[in-house]
Amino acid sequence: MTTKRINMDIQTILIVIIIGLAAGVLSGLVGVGGGLIVVPALVFFLGFSQHAAQGTSLGLLLLPAGILAVIQYYNHGDIDIKAVCILAVGFVLGGYFGSRLALSLPQATVKKIFAVFMICVAIKMLFFDKKSTENTSEIKTENSTSGN
Repeated sequence: MTTKRINMDIQTILIVIIIGLAAGVLSGLVGVGGGLIVVPALVFFLGFSQHAAQGTSLGLLLLPAGILAVIQYYNHGDIDIKAVCILAVGFVLGGYFGSRLALSLPQATVKKIFAVFMICVAIKMLFFDKKSTENTSEIKTENSTSGN
């Protein structure tokens, strides 16, 4: 088994923190986060493969619901533990602030925010998705046996 890890320079750490914060805020605000925010963001902004993005997202949500799925992705080498930890910090903080914001807004406004967000994601995925290959993540990631 080879574990794939992305290089964690300061820019990458900041991107991962922003992804975690966005996922946390939207989770608290409209009840979405992992699959809808983290997976596409890891693929589009950091070049994760779909499997690695899904595994890392599941790692963020490790307990209790996804534990068996997380174990499967981990055994396959598709979870970046460092990214999971950094995302979790942003997710917890973002969830707190997003939920406070959502509770301060009228329900109709929150529904509209959710709907617009879903439409934007759908349009992006349908019409502006980057063409990727299975080897895309191999370029930006490194094998754990290389010393990191």
